[in-house]
Amino acid sequence: HKNMKRLTDSQYKSNGKTALLKALLNLREGENDTIEHLLEIAEKLGDLKYFVNAAYTDSFYKGQTALHVAIERRSAKFVQMLVKKGADVHAKACGKFFQPNQKTCFYFGELPLSLAACTNQQNIVDFLMNNTYQAVDVRERDSHGNTVLHALVSIADNSPKNTEFVIAMYDHILFKTDQLHPKIKLEEIENNEGLTPLTLAAKTGKLGLLKHIVQREFKGRRHLSRKITEWAYGPVCSSLYDLASLDSYEKNSALEIIVYGSEIPNRLEMLNIEPFNRLIEEKWERFAKRMFLFNFIIYVVYLFIFTAVAYHREAGKDFNNSQSLKPPFHYKNNSQGSLLLTGHIISIIGALYFFIRGLIDLLRKRPGFQSLLIDGYTDQLFFLQAVLFLACALLYCLGQEQYVAWLVLCLALSWVNLLYFSRGSKNMGIYSVMIQKMVLGEICRFLVVYMVFLIGFSAAVVTLLDDRPSKGRSFFTPINGNENCKKPSFQGIYFTTLELFKFTIGMGDLEFTDQYQYIEVFYVLLIVYIVMTYILMLNMLIALMNQRVEEMSVESTNIWKLQRAITTLDMEWMLPQCLKIKLRSGEEKDLGGEQEPDRRWCFSVEEVNWNQWNRNLGVITEDPGKCMLIPSPTKLQREPSRRGLLQTFSKRWTQRPQRRDVQELSPLAEASSS
Repeated sequence: HKNMKRLTDSQYKSNGKTALLKALLNLREGENDTIEHLLEIAEKLGDLKYFVNAAYTDSFYKGQTALHVAIERRSAKFVQMLVKKGADVHAKACGKFFQPNQKTCFYFGELPLSLAACTNQQNIVDFLMNNTYQAVDVRERDSHGNTVLHALVSIADNSPKNTEFVIAMYDHILFKTDQLHPKIKLEEIENNEGLTPLTLAAKTGKLGLLKHIVQREFKGRRHLSRKITEWAYGPVCSSLYDLASLDSYEKNSALEIIVYGSEIPNRLEMLNIEPFNRLIEEKWERFAKRMFLFNFIIYVVYLFIFTAVAYHREAGKDFNNSQSLKPPFHYKNNSQGSLLLTGHIISIIGALYFFIRGLIDLLRKRPGFQSLLIDGYTDQLFFLQAVLFLACALLYCLGQEQYVAWLVLCLALSWVNLLYFSRGSKNMGIYSVMIQKMVLGEICRFLVVYMVFLIGFSAAVVTLLDDRPSKGRSFFTPINGNENCKKPSFQGIYFTTLELFKFTIGMGDLEFTDQYQYIEVFYVLLIVYIVMTYILMLNMLIALMNQRVEEMSVESTNIWKLQRAITTLDMEWMLPQCLKIKLRSGEEKDLGGEQEPDRRWCFSVEEVNWNQWNRNLGVITEDPGKCMLIPSPTKLQREPSRRGLLQTFSKRWTQRPQRRDVQELSPLAEASSS
């Protein structure tokens, strides 16, 4: 009948919640007979598809359909029933409750497949991916551009149980996709931020999942592996790592995200994962070390020139005419004047370079406070050095004698910035890291508390002093020879603060003034101040710094590695494209078989693993010492690790002839023949 009511009419649903949704929300032991009756009624009324796909309309649960609810209720029976009845397998639950970065929410990727994967329901995942009614498109993305793999990365929380199930589901979806759609490269799909699942794991600090992805090796499925073992002999093995989305040669790579991501949790630990660790070492040895040494020499030369120019600056007084001269001063028409002019030009060029480089780094890295604690603040100090010099130059050109104050501040900071180059040495680099952490940690907290005591006690002492003008005099006031010598009066808080500061460093004088009304109160204030600052706070600072040094030994090493990695990538970023191509890490290899080529850019890492070697008993190559001579990575990449392997595993290797019919690459063969 035309006037017959339907189950999707407005009086039968509130905020889009139909009777079907309510029935699915009230399952008892996974069953509710009402659901089947509702579907039969809707089918008879010709409104089945609309009824099945009806979704919430309120902003909190907007887009959630019956299929989402059935998956969340973990009911495979009703999931199959709904899909059979025409449920949309690509419906998106995009309400506030399903969005990331919300306090009370559960983000699962909005799509039914993502929800099933994130709730660890493998049977439902298999059904949605492969059924005769309506199979999902695994490439489908939510409103954030995330696929099912992105969603799995998002819910990982680095706990052991969570990481275990996420890894298992991640691999299962890869296998299933490869089985059903061999041409689809699911891991290469980017979200709206340009992140693949791998780079998303790096940006969000998912340590366990990231380690699994980059070190994933499947036997019999080499095309899905990112790590391929070339050869193994006892605990020694050589592995090829796929550098796609890893190496900083590519834009928005995982290595670049980790190195520059100051807000990323587990950042230091992720940088120690292979191949990131060896990749940074290889870049440092290949080109960054030499560039760093060159920059160090140039900066030292610049520093000496700047110091000489500052020391031999023109005086502000003409002693012949006894007249004060104001800048800018004229250069003398001799060799000294020429040298001074040259020094000024070099100093200005250096300051402009640091200023422009600082602006570029601020825009490119956008550092926050957390980056100051870990990455260091040398970039900001170099930028401040440039600002001080440019301010000095501006005041000099305007004829202001105050330019000298800015000049000496810039000169002192320039020498302090020389500590930046301590990153090139491990011992000096770790020492510099400790200094940076101390300055922003214990010393800052000490200064805050100390300033409270200093200002408070200074105000109390000034208030206590007698301000009778007859007894006081200025510090520099000349006195009559017949007048008795009296100590100057410190009635201002500025002079009193300086005098109390002397007590903190053990140079104070209890009789620095005699103009007090209540001698007992005066001495009580001074004694309490000395006890609280000189005895208590200074000794506490020393004790805390000693404890902090012991605690930071391992952390400082990792921070030094990170800071050197930042320096390495900064230098790589400055290289022209032609040199980037020439100095690119790794080499291109064909990892496919004879049937289908699989060319990838790979990076070789030799490892010693005494914990896993007895499990790797499959025959990878019968003679690891005999291999085909394939163009290998540079000597800088292989020599250090090869020497370490030989010293660790064995002192003697039998020299073997080379064969050209074996596909494995072995650096041990090269070492044994040399």
